[in-house]
Amino acid sequence: MPPDADRRPPAAMARAAWPTADLFVYGTLMFPAVVSTLIGRVPAMEPAHARGWRPAPLRDRVYPGLVRGEGGDPAAAGRVLRGLTAQERTVFDAFEGAAYEAGPLALGDGRAAVAYLWLDPAEVLAGTWDVGRFAERDLDSYVRRCAAWRARLAYPAS
Repeated sequence: MPPDADRRPPAAMARAAWPTADLFVYGTLMFPAVVSTLIGRVPAMEPAHARGWRPAPLRDRVYPGLVRGEGGDPAAAGRVLRGLTAQERTVFDAFEGAAYEAGPLALGDGRAAVAYLWLDPAEVLAGTWDVGRFAERDLDSYVRRCAAWRARLAYPAS
């Protein structure tokens, strides 16, 4: 179920530029092991944050969804993946699936980027996704699941 219009970011860049734009990641794609499993390499990664957003825990999932923050001055910590090819973005788009929508956002330093934004507010839990807990408890099995998913994907990353 799509969110209300006020939960979507303003159109900050042309949709045609999204496949090659810098990609802001805030959850499992912050982990080089996940990225390399999906696209066969680790692109340049820089620390970044997105003001006004939070990586929210999701009901019955080990990964988060990026949603508008509420109250105070929330900022989602993450990384920017630079230099992705259009084919690599296609793999990420397939991986994220219909539960997310690629959309523009402004990074804390003012640069524009694209991020996968969570669409179903009914699945969003309070608080912030715990990246440390994921790394300790779920990362290894998640990478194995990613490898199995990638092996089934019909087209290569490069």
